[in-house]
Amino acid sequence: MSMEVTAWHQLYSLNNQTERRSLSKQTLRRIAAFARPHRKRISAFLLLSLVMAALAVVAPLLAGRVVDAIVKGEPFGVVGWLAALIAGLAIAEAGLGLLTRWMSASLGEGLILDLRTAVFDHVQRMPVAFFMRTRTGALVSRLNNDVIGAQRAFTDTLSGVAGNVVTLVLTLIVMIGISWQITLLALILLPIFVLPARRMGVRIARLRREAADHNAAMGNQMTERFSAPGATLVKLFGRPARESAEFEARARRVRDIGVRTAMNQSVFVTALTLVSALALALVYGLGGFYALTGRLEAGSVVALALLLTRLYAPLTALASARVDVMSALVSFERVFEVLDLEPLIKQRPGARAVPEGPVSVEFDDVRFAYPSADKVSLASLEEVATLDSRGGEEVLHGISFTAEPGQMVALVGSSGAGKSTIAQLLPRLYDVDSGAVRLAGVDVRDLTADSIRDTLGMVTQDGHLFHDTIRANLLLARPEAAEAELWDALHRARLAGLIESLPDGLDTVVGERGYRLSGGERQRLTIARLLLARPRVVILDEATAALDSTNEAAVQAALAEALDGRTAVVIAHRLSTIRAADAILVIEDGRVVERGTHAELLAAGGRYEELYRTQFDDPAEAAVA
Repeated sequence: MSMEVTAWHQLYSLNNQTERRSLSKQTLRRIAAFARPHRKRISAFLLLSLVMAALAVVAPLLAGRVVDAIVKGEPFGVVGWLAALIAGLAIAEAGLGLLTRWMSASLGEGLILDLRTAVFDHVQRMPVAFFMRTRTGALVSRLNNDVIGAQRAFTDTLSGVAGNVVTLVLTLIVMIGISWQITLLALILLPIFVLPARRMGVRIARLRREAADHNAAMGNQMTERFSAPGATLVKLFGRPARESAEFEARARRVRDIGVRTAMNQSVFVTALTLVSALALALVYGLGGFYALTGRLEAGSVVALALLLTRLYAPLTALASARVDVMSALVSFERVFEVLDLEPLIKQRPGARAVPEGPVSVEFDDVRFAYPSADKVSLASLEEVATLDSRGGEEVLHGISFTAEPGQMVALVGSSGAGKSTIAQLLPRLYDVDSGAVRLAGVDVRDLTADSIRDTLGMVTQDGHLFHDTIRANLLLARPEAAEAELWDALHRARLAGLIESLPDGLDTVVGERGYRLSGGERQRLTIARLLLARPRVVILDEATAALDSTNEAAVQAALAEALDGRTAVVIAHRLSTIRAADAILVIEDGRVVERGTHAELLAAGGRYEELYRTQFDDPAEAAVA
């Protein structure tokens, strides 16, 4: 490694330095656990790194021997043999370098695979509250930047420390054996090489942190403004000139920081390259004097000069090794921080499947409070200094009702009364604090997650779709479904005609969150997905609340197909849509304040009658009815 390359490497390491912290034995044990499946490859990788380090010291000695052979006028056969040996050594180094790089890449990518899979699987088990609090970008960063940072501990830092120690020891032994005076001179000049790097590294690190903050702010601004809802909001209420000025100010600051950083780096590398050149000049000067006075061979002077370049590289790398180790340790700890978040929803040992046949739904004196932030989130993932201390207050107070197989139970009431919370307890997005939620008479906490998913189907108000094809969004419900089954579900959802008219048919990409479709089309597509899943229990959470009368009529016709013969829990804003329900529950402040059929509740003249009368005094609502 040349002096200039070494300078850049040293500067890069110091740019990424982290706060000083002690090595955690628990973290090291967990790292060892992740490394254990790769221990054979790690051992082979370290062995190859040591061999490469040893070969790096041999080459300068052979070069010095060639010079001595030429000066002494030895036969060409000796020079040719040495040249062939140097060539063979170069070929061996090149081959071992490729093999080492392959092993490094294989080991690093294998570790990335293990870490990413572990984090991804763990995150999927987290409750919905986790995703409601966490910033998606911060979570994705753990799967990308921090996992890659942890991977460097095995590929760069591990091999670098081992190889550099061997290279340093061997180089020092050989140089001292040739001339301890010149070796001492080289070591005296080392602080001139290392200390400026640390001061410059701190300065550049400060600039890069500021640039990273501005880049993150620009990234957030672009992410929010370039999404379909964000772009619409800016066009409706934003001021494009102000948005542009704010973005330009950050981009301009990043440009200025980039120029200053580049100049600081160039000055630093140029100065250190000059220092290394002066060191070489001193070696040649003192070595030449020793050679001319007969105290040193000419080849030894050349060997010392070449070895000097092999001495500074490992010394400077080892000087920053602690920074590299701490950086990798921080990355591991940030990954483990996510893995240490305990999922609130766990499958019990011995959990069983939902019994076959028609399924009843039962809520038995259910009480529930949303979990506090410290149970489901991390301040670093929310990008806040401290977690919100609110939470833990009971929002459902003794909810009890039963929907027999094939019955429809409707939930109505004011916004925020707890209706959607009740719906989220059925698919076990949350667990109750007391009481029980049962499917077919079995507590959902005693059922397997897969069987609950197979039994329940849910349509929410927003009708979320992935940025993928219509086919892929449908197959999410049943990956093994045949083409005919897809079209059957679309026909029943009153959407087949539209899909047939599209140029790409089922392979049409719906766009982010399905925004290439209208609101009614998105809802009917989610209903088609529900029909394809063939659930025995259907949950509708205000599935038509955001639709106009025309779209609602089409969606209601599709919902009739979805509800036919199935147990249903329906949350309705428009009371006209649930008049045929077997039972209607009026929910207020997390309690059931009224229950009965549509006719019974109207006759009772209570809260339901008030809600119904209020809606039908509205001409638009009356038109929908």
